[in-house]
Amino acid sequence: MTKRIVMIYPEIPVTYWSFNYTLSFIGKKASIPPLGLMTVASMLPEDWDVNLIDMNVTDLNRNDLERADLVFISAMLVQKPSFSEVVRLCNEMGKPVVAGGPYPICSYENIEGVDHFILDEAELTLPAFLRDLEAGCPQRVYRDKRKPDITKTPLPRFDLIDVDVYISMPLQYSRGCPFNCEFCDIIEMFGRIPRTKTPEQFVSEMEEVYRTGFSGSIFIVDDNFVGNKRKVKALLRRLIEWQRDHEYPYALFTEASMDLAQDDELLDLMVEASFEMVFLGIETPDKETLVLAQKKQNLRSDIYESIKKIQKKGIEVAGGFIIGFDSDPPDIFDRQIDFIQRAGIPMAMIGMLTVIPHTQLFRRLSREGRLAEDMAVNYAHDLRINFIPRMSREVLIEGYKRVLAELYSPGTYFQRCLTFLKLLPAEAKPSKPLSRNDIRAFLLSLMRQGFSRYGFKYLKFLISAIRLDTGQLAMAVILAIRGYHFFTITRYILKADKFSNILIHAVQSFQSRLAEVVEKGRGQLAAELESHIIALKSNMQKRYRKLSRGVQRYLTEPFAEFELRCETMLTELRLSYLYEL
Repeated sequence: MTKRIVMIYPEIPVTYWSFNYTLSFIGKKASIPPLGLMTVASMLPEDWDVNLIDMNVTDLNRNDLERADLVFISAMLVQKPSFSEVVRLCNEMGKPVVAGGPYPICSYENIEGVDHFILDEAELTLPAFLRDLEAGCPQRVYRDKRKPDITKTPLPRFDLIDVDVYISMPLQYSRGCPFNCEFCDIIEMFGRIPRTKTPEQFVSEMEEVYRTGFSGSIFIVDDNFVGNKRKVKALLRRLIEWQRDHEYPYALFTEASMDLAQDDELLDLMVEASFEMVFLGIETPDKETLVLAQKKQNLRSDIYESIKKIQKKGIEVAGGFIIGFDSDPPDIFDRQIDFIQRAGIPMAMIGMLTVIPHTQLFRRLSREGRLAEDMAVNYAHDLRINFIPRMSREVLIEGYKRVLAELYSPGTYFQRCLTFLKLLPAEAKPSKPLSRNDIRAFLLSLMRQGFSRYGFKYLKFLISAIRLDTGQLAMAVILAIRGYHFFTITRYILKADKFSNILIHAVQSFQSRLAEVVEKGRGQLAAELESHIIALKSNMQKRYRKLSRGVQRYLTEPFAEFELRCETMLTELRLSYLYEL
């Protein structure tokens, strides 16, 4: 029987990864569409009516759900707040919810309001759900720990999205990673034996994107694209043919392990296929920490030299870095800054260690009694820690804030961009002529950044890039626009943290006075304290409203907690007065 399906992809909060503040430069609304939902849509019965709503592109309203028979929702951990709001709305409207994705996989026992969980890999669990649904007896949870053959995975439904509103189109070639990093959840979900699609299968997906008329880049979303080097080389040779036949319509980028640098043939093939960036999990320059985190693949060769080798091939290295490991030395903050600067890594995604449920790290810290009561996963840079670190919590947070402030100060950022540009080879790669959007982005960058508080440093950077090579201007503008996002989000995060600390200290000072007043009785002292708390709350509300929306975004929970604690103190005061009467 035909069913009307509404697929919903929840909102992703603004993070270093989201690039929200760059979107207006290039006339886009989001970075990438939800590949998981687009693929699941291809697995549903052909006669079902499917609609996909990406909340990062358009708002969700009740009318979107009115005619839905089922609502499918997929989310990562970072999307938890938006996920919860969508589920709440569906529950209000009596719409059955079917959920899957990384967040439900690791936390489904604690998620309320979802009728059916399709967990693990949909190629195995979705058919079982569909059979039971047809028979009228669908279960609440579907799990299957087997690893499916992804050569049978169908083409994603690109017809469900407007490709023009996205920066990149996502495609997947493989699942799984051969390594065993303690903090990683990828091996828990997809296993340690990489499974791949066939070259022809992957190229057919490229062709499908090409037929949509999309112009942008392709993000191969594999967590380790080079997990099976023999097979990926075969894919790259076929990709090179396709790119040549189509006059190189797409730049490619992906994620890989550090051992990529040890294979010259693989690197050369990636360059020829038009890979322009690779994200590496570098994590830390401290060798002892790499050993303890079971990241030994980063010790097979000198990390700095490996990065430089990839850059000299013409591929930008973006890096993931972590602070908060048990073995981090006291000088880890300075060492991270120094390494990232020296290596010329413009896009350095550095975060505090976060414990993800059901990982090896989670199990170890659980045994050690070091998991925090609030196991919230911090991906939105709210400076929370969900475990008990070896290093002082205060030292860790203050050190992390200093690293962010230093790495994403304009002068420091532009300096490492120049370090990277100096390493790029002189020979030009196949590229498309500048589009109207490219020219628009450049002009907007000149206006916004050239006349900003760091305008002199920005113009100096562009001039220095042109002096290196006039052909580097386009890349320099791209780096500068990315920098705009990094500078903006860093400023907002640090401002929000400062305001949050003001709220915390204000409440703490009043709570100590409250205990004294309640103990001594109400009287004049209690009346004064009550008026002071009311005044404090009003004053902070006014200050909060004057903050930019970008700063407020990181203060939603802290400010709600502040207001609640003020009301709690007022209630306690009033109850003590009534008791005396």
